[in-house]
Amino acid sequence: MNIPLSSPCSPSPSSSPTSSSTSSFPSTLHWLSPLPLPSPSTTTAITSVNPARSFRVQATAHQQPQSTTITDLSFPTNKKTNDDQTLLSLLRQRKTEQAWTHYSQSPHLPTPTCLSRLVAQLSYQSTPQSLTRARSIITRLRNERQLHRLDANSLGLLASASARAGHTLYASSLIKSMLRSGYLPHVKAWSAVVSRLSTESPSESINLFDSVTRRVRRFADPSIIADSKPDTAAYNAVLNACANLGDKSKFLKLFDEMPERGCQPDALTYNVMIKLCARADSKDLLVFVLERIVEKGIQFCMTTLHSLVAAYVGFNDLETAEKIVQAMREGRNDLCKILRSANLEDLNQFEEDEDEDVEEENKKDLSQNGRNDIVFEKLLPNSIEPSSEPPLLPKVYAPNSRIYTTLMKGYMKAGRVTDTVRMLEAMRHQDDKASHPDHVTYTTVVSAFVKAGLMDKAREVLAEMTRIRVPANRITYNILLKGYCQQLQIDKAKELLREMADAAGIKPDVVSYNILIDGCILIDDSAGALAFFNEMRERGIAPTKISYTTLMKAFALSDQPKLANKVFDEMLRDPRVKVDLVAWNMLVEGYCRLGLVEEAKKIIQRMKENGFYPNVATYGSLANGISLARKPGEALLLWKEIQERCEMKKEGENSDTDSRPPPPLKPDEGLLDTLADICVRAAFFKKALEIVACMEENGIPPNKTKYKKIYVEMHSRMFTSKHASQARQDRRMERKRAAEAFKFWLGLPNSYYWSEWHFEPTER
Repeated sequence: MNIPLSSPCSPSPSSSPTSSSTSSFPSTLHWLSPLPLPSPSTTTAITSVNPARSFRVQATAHQQPQSTTITDLSFPTNKKTNDDQTLLSLLRQRKTEQAWTHYSQSPHLPTPTCLSRLVAQLSYQSTPQSLTRARSIITRLRNERQLHRLDANSLGLLASASARAGHTLYASSLIKSMLRSGYLPHVKAWSAVVSRLSTESPSESINLFDSVTRRVRRFADPSIIADSKPDTAAYNAVLNACANLGDKSKFLKLFDEMPERGCQPDALTYNVMIKLCARADSKDLLVFVLERIVEKGIQFCMTTLHSLVAAYVGFNDLETAEKIVQAMREGRNDLCKILRSANLEDLNQFEEDEDEDVEEENKKDLSQNGRNDIVFEKLLPNSIEPSSEPPLLPKVYAPNSRIYTTLMKGYMKAGRVTDTVRMLEAMRHQDDKASHPDHVTYTTVVSAFVKAGLMDKAREVLAEMTRIRVPANRITYNILLKGYCQQLQIDKAKELLREMADAAGIKPDVVSYNILIDGCILIDDSAGALAFFNEMRERGIAPTKISYTTLMKAFALSDQPKLANKVFDEMLRDPRVKVDLVAWNMLVEGYCRLGLVEEAKKIIQRMKENGFYPNVATYGSLANGISLARKPGEALLLWKEIQERCEMKKEGENSDTDSRPPPPLKPDEGLLDTLADICVRAAFFKKALEIVACMEENGIPPNKTKYKKIYVEMHSRMFTSKHASQARQDRRMERKRAAEAFKFWLGLPNSYYWSEWHFEPTER
């Protein structure tokens, strides 16, 4: 399915203020009060209102459009009117399928009312077929420059439905185009897109929220923006994006803005704040979020307790997570007291280990990220001066299956398979049905067995799910597929794929095929990887970025860079995916594995032209290619570029230039070690010392033993000839000084042992 990303609502000349549909309004801004969501039965007829206001509003269900009828001279007026009346009648009877058929067979464009309502009802169905049909209408109208026929309600419904269906890029572009065209989308429409983007692309989520709110602030009349201004749910969505990014400053700014916009934080807002504390590595602040909810009298929610358990599991503090769950099982409401005691225990543990450098550093980080952080001081003022007595929860809450499962995931990640199984058995014997294991619980147990390599046990759990009629889902089967692939049992993975489709009636998705393609890579079967990729497309499953890059990896690791390049070119042509740095790096890796440095450098130049800057992985692949090709001169050029990127990190970016400078680079051990190895072998000792100094600056211990062995084997007899002319000896003086300095660093006998310790020429 090709999803057009380019301005589906961009204004056209026919939608200008001078058109017949808007001739009575002096402003170029068009505003429509949205339909009640999500009911598709509300009409989208447009009528004129008080001309003193420079916007358009929606009419009631049975009003006829006054000034929006556009006569198509190529068809008889009576025939066109009859077709439009038939289409509108079908839509009013909610016969959307028949209405679509009638629209498809009609040689002319229907009225704005019919078009808007058809798009709205197709969007409301939210099936892949209906969304494809709705997008085809958008494409047709854009091509014919008639997008002004659609109103904000239909476009907003399509955007929210597309976001729910996973077509986030299309939904985002739709909202942006509405803003550019002067429409104000309903808050439920644009906040649904912001919410979806908050997990997929948090930065884009924040940008979209800012774009909508900037447009809303332009209006002084609150009645105009009543249905478009952000509500608490919209703020929660963008706050979630900030938490996912770990952007504390932006989170505080939006949080303080909520009361100014008439939005009060709710339990979900503070649940997101728990996530922010986890991202900021501030475990000691979690208890104060819980206390803040209780003190402000916010209606409590089980999701808050689940968020707390998940946060402690994320910190690998399973002991505290167990204390929370056990207290809930015992019917206690003094969770705040329990968490304060856990904080005190952590602090005492740090004080006991304060003699160790690592623990002391952790203690400093804890203080910096917690108490002394100005952002959290404003978000949680109760953390500065906590109450003498921890508050009690308003009532007792028993743990449900979701909380138990979260704790089980902690056991699974820690490799505690026995505790995972024991928790499952305990849940089975609970009196409360809300605590009984569900498909997520069983899937967690399957994951634990797969991680431990116990595939037979994992299959027994799957059989148990079938026996007790707890249906396994696609995620369960994908985990089993990954387990077989990790154990190089591709035949069993194929058998499970057939069982998944035939016996369980679950169709594999793109994740299933990505796992199988990656499994073929593990057994060096690039042909099998290509076969699964083609089978996936034959079944109508659209490849993702991971699909393309995994297939490129298969060809790159099998020394077939040209085939990897073909896959990359196809990825460029696919409008559903966006090429990222990982794909470029995989292409570079394919050529570098064969030592084809020049081809790799051309790919890197294309990267830069397309707005991608090489990262450590890119340079690492290129360094390995240079080493394989034995071109030490290329290593010097690469080291110079890396030095420039490292200097940008020290000096900071200069904002004088218009072009965006490349981001600073922090080289890793693999990259620097490879470059140092090349330079030592090529007798570039001065450059080798520069690289070694860079390693030490970045806290990377150089491998002196390795470099000493290389020097002794390759250069121990360097500069020992007694028959060299004086001119030749003079030319070699600089290299000899560098060699002596390098030997001094290695601890080998050198001229510095009997002369002054400086890097100046010695006089004998």
